[in-house]
Amino acid sequence: MIFTETKLKGAFVIEIKKIGDERGFFGRSWCKNEMEEHGLNGSIVQINTSLSKYKGTLRGLHFQIAPYQECKMIRCTRGAIFDMIVDLRPDSPTFLQWVGEELTMDNHKALYSPKGFAQGFITLTDDAEITYFTTEFYAPGKDRGIRYNDPQIGIQLPLEPVVISEKDQNWPDFSLDILK
Repeated sequence: MIFTETKLKGAFVIEIKKIGDERGFFGRSWCKNEMEEHGLNGSIVQINTSLSKYKGTLRGLHFQIAPYQECKMIRCTRGAIFDMIVDLRPDSPTFLQWVGEELTMDNHKALYSPKGFAQGFITLTDDAEITYFTTEFYAPGKDRGIRYNDPQIGIQLPLEPVVISEKDQNWPDFSLDILK
């Protein structure tokens, strides 16, 4: 696996180190040992799948509050998405900064989001499917969100959302209170 840290401390783009021949390639998409060697949480408790039917579907930005904060590793297994993460750690030098990465079924990249981050994506194709690994179980009532267009964060999407849930449209402006 190839680990490239983003400008946000602890957040990585992870690529498959491909070993190829005339049949195609082989490579690890997950390795607990390699994750931990890079200081990342290698303990997975859930693997989730999401399918979005239409290009321009926006999901997120979601997170869980302490003590249910989770690390996520997101991979696009069909189609393409623009995945984005926001650093919500108040003591971090990159607090409220974001990064985005195009994840596709062809580039085999994944984005690792550490605890204390919000994560979301917009689909770049119809029928986009993602698989994401989490280090905490979903905790009903402990989930929160921030809007993709919150002016304090300034996320720049590659296209305008066409489909977005009412819940995701109506998250309040960011304040430290949502972290509680």
